[in-house]
Amino acid sequence: MKKILYTLLMMLLVGWGSMEACTNFIVGKKASTDGSTIVSYAADSYSLYGFLRFSPAADYAEGAMRDVVDWDTGKPLGQIPQVAHTYSVVGNQNEHQLTIGETTWGGREELEGDQGIDYGSLIYIALERCKTAREALRCMTDLATRYGYASSGETFTLADPEEVWILEMIGTGKGKNTVVWAATRVPDDMICAHANQSRIQQINFRDRKNWQYSKNVVSFAREKGYFSGRDADFSFQEAYNPYDFTGLLVCEGRVWSFFRHFADMDRYQDFALAKTFIETGGKDPGERMPLFIRPNRKVSVQDIKNCMRDEYQGTPIDITRGEGAGPWESKLRYGGLTFKLDSTTYCYPRPTATQQTGWSYVSQMRRGSKAGGIFWFGVDDAACSCYVPIYSRITEVPECFREGNGDLYTYSPTSAWWQFNLVANWAYTKYNRMKPEIEKRQQHWDEVFNRSIADIDREVEAQSTPEAQQAVLNRYAAEQSAALMADWRDLQVYLQVKFIDGQERKEENGQFLRNEYGTPKGPNRPPFPEWMLRRMKDEVIHE
Repeated sequence: MKKILYTLLMMLLVGWGSMEACTNFIVGKKASTDGSTIVSYAADSYSLYGFLRFSPAADYAEGAMRDVVDWDTGKPLGQIPQVAHTYSVVGNQNEHQLTIGETTWGGREELEGDQGIDYGSLIYIALERCKTAREALRCMTDLATRYGYASSGETFTLADPEEVWILEMIGTGKGKNTVVWAATRVPDDMICAHANQSRIQQINFRDRKNWQYSKNVVSFAREKGYFSGRDADFSFQEAYNPYDFTGLLVCEGRVWSFFRHFADMDRYQDFALAKTFIETGGKDPGERMPLFIRPNRKVSVQDIKNCMRDEYQGTPIDITRGEGAGPWESKLRYGGLTFKLDSTTYCYPRPTATQQTGWSYVSQMRRGSKAGGIFWFGVDDAACSCYVPIYSRITEVPECFREGNGDLYTYSPTSAWWQFNLVANWAYTKYNRMKPEIEKRQQHWDEVFNRSIADIDREVEAQSTPEAQQAVLNRYAAEQSAALMADWRDLQVYLQVKFIDGQERKEENGQFLRNEYGTPKGPNRPPFPEWMLRRMKDEVIHE
C-alpha cells in the first residue's frame, strides 16, 4: 500500500486551488475533557504576518458607518451602518467567548462574488456584534444576503461555550447580490474538521434546530445545472465544490489525519489520499468520511495543540519522509507543493503544520468561568512554535504579539513572529536533528502554561472588580509571553552554536564539552543516511 501511495502522490494535478490554505479542528463540549468547546484555526499564507489582532469595545453615535476592507488585499469595499455598541475582540475570540474561524475552498469559479462584504470582514463584524454562534450565523448570512458576498467558497466555524456550528457559503457570481449557504450544528459529543474543502453533504431539511440554509440552496443548483435530483439527495459539497485530486489529498487528507488520532480511520484512507479517485480516473472518490465522528476518548486542549503540529507522522504521506525531504528529513518543498516536468504537473501532500502559517490558535470556550475563555495563540509553523494562553478578557496585547511590531518586510527583535521564524528556518536545514530540541522546549512550555491556568483562574476569582480581574489577565499574558520570547532567543543561540557549519558540537548535561585545557572538543560529524550515500556513491571518487 505504501509503495502504491508514494507512486500516486506525484500524479497529474487536477483543479488545484490555493496552496496557501487553512485548517479548523472542532470539539463539542461533551467530547472535551473539561466541558469546554474547543476550536482551532491556522491562518496559512506566505503573505500573512503573525500578530494578535485586538479591538476594544466601543460605542457609536447614530448614523455612524463602518468601513469594509477586504481582509486579504486591503482593498476598500465600501461601508455599512455601524451598530450602537461593539464588543471587545482578541484575535478571533470576543469578550463573550464567541470564536469564528474559516477555511477557503473556492468552489465553482463562476460563482465567486466581487461586490459586498468579503469573508474576513464577515468574521470580524460578527465578532464585534454577536454573543453566540447562532447570532453570528444569522448576522453573517443576513449581511452577505443584503450587501453581497465578495469572496469565493468558504467554510466558517462559529463557536461559543455551549455549541459549535459550521457554515458553508458561496456567492452566485459577479454582479450578483445574494449568496447560497448551508449550516449545521456540531453534535456536542462529537468532533469535526474542515480544511479547504466543502464537507456538508445531505441537508436534513426537517431538522431546523440543527440545520439552517438559504432558501435558494437547492433551486440555484438546479438553475445552474449542478443538480437535478430529489431534494433529499441534494449534496451541498457535490453541487458547489465537487471533489478533485487536491480537494482530497491536500484538503480531506488533513481532516483524515486529525480524525485518525481519535478513531480508526483506515477504511477512509483511500478516499482521503485520493487513491480511489485516481484509480477510477476521477469518477469515484470512494467512501466519503463522515462530517462528524465520536472520539474514542475525551479530547483536551493539549490534544488539539498536538494535532495542529501534525505533519502526517506515521502515515504513507509523512511530509518528513521520501526523496523530497532529503537526508535531513525537511518538510520544505522548494518551489511550493507543485512542480512541473515535461507536460505534467505533480503535487506533494500538505500537512496541517506548515511553514507558511502566519498565526494559529486553539480557542477554549469555558462555561461559568469569571476569567473567561482562553485564546491559545501561536505564530509561524505550529510544529516549531508554542501556544501562549491569552484570556479573552485582556485589554492589552503583549508586546511580542502587538500589531505594528514589525511586518513581513521589517525585522523586529521583539516580534514573536520573527523570533519563531529564526528558529524554525534554521531547524529546516537539518530538521531531524534540530526538531527534537525544539520539541523539548515545546513540551516544557506546554506543561508550564497548562499548570498555570488553575492558579490564574483562582487569582481572578479573588478579585473584587472587573478592572482588577483584567489587570491580572493583562499581567499574566505579558509575563508569560516575555518569558517564552526570552527562552526562544536562548534556543536560537543554542541551535546556532550546536549545529553550526553542518556539524554537531558535543555536549553533556546541557554543557558543550571542552578538554582539560578549556579548548572545545571536536564536533560530531553525522553522515548522510545510508540511502543517500548509495545514491551519491557513483558521483564521488572512490578507491
